[in-house]
Parts: sequence; C-alpha cells; structure tokens
Amino acid sequence: MSKLRIVNARLVNEGAVRDGDLLIDSGRIAAVGRTPSRDCPTFDVAGAYLLPGMIDDQVHFREPGFTHKGDIASESAAAVAGGVTSYMEMPNSNPQTTSQAALHAKRQRAQGRSQANYAFYLGATNDNLEAIKSVDPATACGVKVFMGASTGNMLVDDPQTLESIFAHAPLLIATHCEDTPSIRANEAAARQRFGEAIPMTEHPRIRSAEACYQSSSLAVELAKRHGAKLHVLHLTTAREMALFTPGETVGKRITAEACVHHLFFDDTWYAEKGADIKCNPAIKTAADREALLKAVNEGRIDVVATDHAPHTKEEKARPTLQAPAGLPLVQHALLSLFEHHQNGLLSLPTIVQKTAHAPAQLFGVRERGFLREGYHADLVLVEKGKTDGGANLFAKCGWSPFAGINFGHRIKATWVNGALRFQDGKLLPGPYGQPLQFVR
Repeated sequence: MSKLRIVNARLVNEGAVRDGDLLIDSGRIAAVGRTPSRDCPTFDVAGAYLLPGMIDDQVHFREPGFTHKGDIASESAAAVAGGVTSYMEMPNSNPQTTSQAALHAKRQRAQGRSQANYAFYLGATNDNLEAIKSVDPATACGVKVFMGASTGNMLVDDPQTLESIFAHAPLLIATHCEDTPSIRANEAAARQRFGEAIPMTEHPRIRSAEACYQSSSLAVELAKRHGAKLHVLHLTTAREMALFTPGETVGKRITAEACVHHLFFDDTWYAEKGADIKCNPAIKTAADREALLKAVNEGRIDVVATDHAPHTKEEKARPTLQAPAGLPLVQHALLSLFEHHQNGLLSLPTIVQKTAHAPAQLFGVRERGFLREGYHADLVLVEKGKTDGGANLFAKCGWSPFAGINFGHRIKATWVNGALRFQDGKLLPGPYGQPLQFVR
C-alpha cells in the first residue's frame, strides 16, 4: 500500500485533542504528531478531527437468512460511510451462529465481501453448553446470551443453563437483559386495554424499566457469583446504572454498554417516529436518557455501540406488536454522538474512549482502536458541515430513524487498514476488511 501523510488534523486520542499529522505506511500508522516531510502524497485536512475508527461491538447484519433486510456487504458499506471500521456481529441469523462450524461459515461469508473489519459472537441456547465450553477464542469475540425474548428460540431461560454458562464460558459473556415473564404480563395488560390497536407509545411500558432491571441485576449477580467476565448490552434505564462501577474500563470484570439511539431519542419521539424507533430494549424516558449520558461521562457505561438491526419499511409498517424491533444505525452513530458534543454533553475524548479505545481494551482487539504507531490505520475524519440523516443511505433497507434530522458534522473520510474507503459521500474501491485478531 502507498504511504500517505494526513496533515493539519486535530487528533483525538487517549484523552486529548491536539493538532498534528499522521503518517500511514503499508496499512499501519507509522508516525503520530508532527511528521517530517516524506516522499509521499499529502492529505491536508484543514483542522478536521481525526479519530480512531469506531469499533462497534453490537450489530446485526442479517446474513445468512434475512438478506432482504441487509447483508454483510451492504451493512458494512453503511458502517464505513459512518466511520465504523470494525464490527462484532450477532448470532441471531438463520441458521443461528451457535456452533464452531457456524462461526467458521460466517467468517467465510465476510471474507472478500466485508468493507470493514469483522468478528462474530457465538450464540448461547438452552442446549449448546458444550459448544460454548469448547469455542476457539481466536474465532469468536464473545458469547452472546439472550436473557430476554427478543429473538425467537435463542432465549436462554433455563436457570441451570445460565448458571453453567456463567461458570464455564471461556470468553466474555455479552447479555441482552429483559425479563420475559414481565414483558408477557405487560403485553397481556396492553391487549386488555387497547385490543389489537395498541399504540406505539405503549412499547416502553410493555418492555418496561422493571423488566430490564430484573434481568440485568440477575446477570450481574451471576457474574459476581462465578467470577465471569460480563458485558451487559444496550442498557436503557436510570435504575440499572447503580449496578455498574464508575471509572476506567481496564480491570473491570463487569462492564456496560449504551447504544446511540438510547442516548439520542426518548419516549416523546414515538408520536413522530413510531415503529422507526421501535427497538428492544425500548427507548424510554427523557430522565432515563439523561441518566445514560451521565453514566457515559462517569464511566459506568464503558462502551457506546449501535445495535444496528435493519428491517424493511414494509415490515415496520405492521401494527405495534407485529412490527419488528431494530433500527439501521451504523451510518449516523458517530454523527449523533457529535451532536452531544456540540451541545456540551460529551467531550470528544469521551466519544473516542467509548467507541474505539474501550471496545479494543474490553475484547482484547489486537492493534486497533488507538492512534498509535504500529497500529492498523483504521481512521475516520470528521469535519463541521451539515449531514441530512435521511439522505445518501448505504444500508439495504433504505431508511434511517434519523430522517428529518440535520447533523452539525459530516464524515469526510474513512480509512480501513490504511486504505481510503470512503470520501465525500462515496464508497471507494479497495481491499476488503480483515478478521479481527484478539490478545487473550
């Protein structure tokens, strides 16, 4: 690969924002700071922000089995357009990724098709404990446990199975936490009140704060009892924040994630957006959203991710209980976080810590997630300028929950493994992403 000097950047890295240059050589970062003049092309970015690319620890790219919604090629293109240079993909495909053979098959699908770097979770079920115990740590980023009825028969609700997973899993356990009996009772009450014409505003009451807390507190209890490494995904409530310890991610055995849509929207948006913001766990109150943002700043929330999960507009047009949960988010995730920065709620170093540094540290991603010499040159350039949240979309589903929202920044360019793959609204040809490697 050719060399490239990126000059006059505002480098956001490891707790600081400073002016400087960055040299790419053979796909790696060769120098950071004031680089000497080199016999190579120069890209003058005129004071734009240069960040390590986002490592998204939770996406659903719908392949195999649901490729009418999205696939590895289309959704990874949307990711690169949004400055997401690496992703970790979930197991609720068809067939489900619940065996070593299924993990291998997914990696084969991504090779030569994924625009971004990739890794995949092994999914837990009530009857694949032996597959979990014997998983090859080099081929899975973690073990995903659905402790809530979000995705069909991948619900793990047998108490003894949960105990065994937390006792024996050789990798980080990532959990979706909602209490299914509570949800079913709330749904029955909603049907009794509204019949089949349940309004979308009932969704956060059906998938309630109490249902979330019952399940997430159980996950934390299990992790403490067994000394497991637990990462609780897409937290949504103020009450749950007390379950997690503030401070640095490094050294924690129990960590927490929030997603960009739960930090951006609250339940007042249901009247306008309807099913376009229906997700599990549900978007809840403004007070919950404010508590999540506070927890990001405190370090109770360690990682900010997307839970990118596309569905077609036709599917989303179904009645409240039938409309599928999930939103396409990777293309605008960083831009939504820059809105919080613009509004004085999040610093740029905090955004980079939660989207790049912490995921790399938590999962042990080798030589990514930082602007460091010798690391892979996974980079995103963000500059001031308007972005229409509903235009120039790369996700196959062709819609965005951010339609009608104008962001105050734009993704100028994205490099993956040193190759410029996105610039000025266009995906560029180049080498495909690589499988993530882990230090464990």
